[in-house]
Amino acid sequence: MKENIDDLYKAYFHDIYRFLLSLCHDHHTAEDLVQETFFRAHLYIESYEGENVKTWLFTVARNAFIDYYRKHKKIIVKEQGFFMTLFDRNRAAIDTLVIQDDVKEIINRLAELPEKHQHAVLLHDFHELSYKEAAQVMNVSQPHFKVLLFRGRQAIRRRKAGER
Repeated sequence: MKENIDDLYKAYFHDIYRFLLSLCHDHHTAEDLVQETFFRAHLYIESYEGENVKTWLFTVARNAFIDYYRKHKKIIVKEQGFFMTLFDRNRAAIDTLVIQDDVKEIINRLAELPEKHQHAVLLHDFHELSYKEAAQVMNVSQPHFKVLLFRGRQAIRRRKAGER
């Protein structure tokens, strides 16, 4: 792996941060987990031999979240307006992100889904990972990932239509 960890950090910080924030729902915890993710990446970057570093970083981030969650055994509180306060207007890097009303509504509905469905929708639809990449991050087969994604999307559509 010829990539420099600083270059990776600059290139993927925002993607990894948003992904972790969507998992843990806490700005400070997400920042800590981003640092843990890139620390782990720094430790193992020389032995990484995969093709797509972005997929690998998402896998490292998801594993860091799982380790954190198991260690702290916290109950993740999913508030209805969580993503409305996601972006602190005082932070220049986050100021550049614009979320449309439809996207806000979908993100709020994500909080109502089972965790695996949330992860599938977030990885594929929001972070634009391919089926193969997202399946690798979640450590499931590609067909199983497609089922999780389909069910997650279907649940969002049903809830949007008022069905429960």
